[in-house]
Amino acid sequence: MNTLWQLLALVNKEFLALLRDPRSRLVLIAPPIVQLLVFGYAATFDLNDVPVAVYNQDRGSLSRELLARIEGSPAFHIAYRVTHEEQLRPLIDQRKVTLVLAMDAQFSRDISQGRSAHLQALLDGRNSNSALIALSYLRNILIDFNQQQLQRQGGPTLPAALKVRAWYNENMASRWFIVPGIVGLLLLVVTLVVTALSIAREREEGTFDQLLVTPLHPWQILLGKSIPGLIIGLIEASFIILLAVLWFEVPLRGSIGALYLGILLFLLSAVGVGLMISAISVTQQQALLGAFLFLVPAVILSGFATPIANMPEVVQWLSYLDPLRYFLVIVRGVFLEGDGYALLLHQYWPMALIGIVSLLLAGWLARHRMY
Repeated sequence: MNTLWQLLALVNKEFLALLRDPRSRLVLIAPPIVQLLVFGYAATFDLNDVPVAVYNQDRGSLSRELLARIEGSPAFHIAYRVTHEEQLRPLIDQRKVTLVLAMDAQFSRDISQGRSAHLQALLDGRNSNSALIALSYLRNILIDFNQQQLQRQGGPTLPAALKVRAWYNENMASRWFIVPGIVGLLLLVVTLVVTALSIAREREEGTFDQLLVTPLHPWQILLGKSIPGLIIGLIEASFIILLAVLWFEVPLRGSIGALYLGILLFLLSAVGVGLMISAISVTQQQALLGAFLFLVPAVILSGFATPIANMPEVVQWLSYLDPLRYFLVIVRGVFLEGDGYALLLHQYWPMALIGIVSLLLAGWLARHRMY
């Protein structure tokens, strides 16, 4: 019985110590609320208002009826109506549309005469998950259209038959979409944890004061803390890329140099965020909790599994602060699209900016905590 009371007293002491510490209370309250909001709004596999381009060579009433069904669906909106086939590729290449629907000039006449009319769906296969969901929505609309036409005129064949073609991921293999994304995810986890623990470990072990009496300047100390994370990240990235190509057989179509430049800038930004967390942490436990608090929203907001376009506008603006968002575009662009330096320039500079700003803030925080 005495043992039980002693155990209860110890538990009570731990609760009191936890709740009296303002930082511990913040850790208990803030992360669950933040992550609930992020998951609730950003982590959705539903697609709404998917941009669609239409190449309609038919001027009949049935093609207009089908397009009206598509435009009336909450899942789609017709963003472009093109008049030439050459206009289709840039729309998909530049990610302006997820789906292109093409109907030939005989669409309405074939259905009216009891023949099966053909229409083609071109999908952006770089995000196979979103493409498959969009295709499922389109097929549901087409099923309703076919059922209505069969009730009107009967016939043994389906009025409209859909032909599907996916660009950049011909077989719509989810592995081609997921595995390149895992490169960014693992790099962020490893680099963030390594750098977040660096300064906090020194403080907890009592060696930080010894580091301060050395001839090193604060920026030199931060540089020394950054380099191991960069080296570990580069080695890790090379290993994962080899596995992606040789084991998982994901095609690597673009420039290796462009990919490694993206990796270096991404690691720079991850190291900067990690050092910021480490500079404000007193213990390694606080550093790990801080890294976790950043990591979960960063993965959700990056578009790793769910499309950013489906998130609320405020959340989409927050995603611009996430370096993983830009790196996923780079790694998937190099692997699947064959992108080079010029096409990825608008993804490079935001990561470089995040890296520079975070490193400067880490240096400022470290200096104010050193003295």
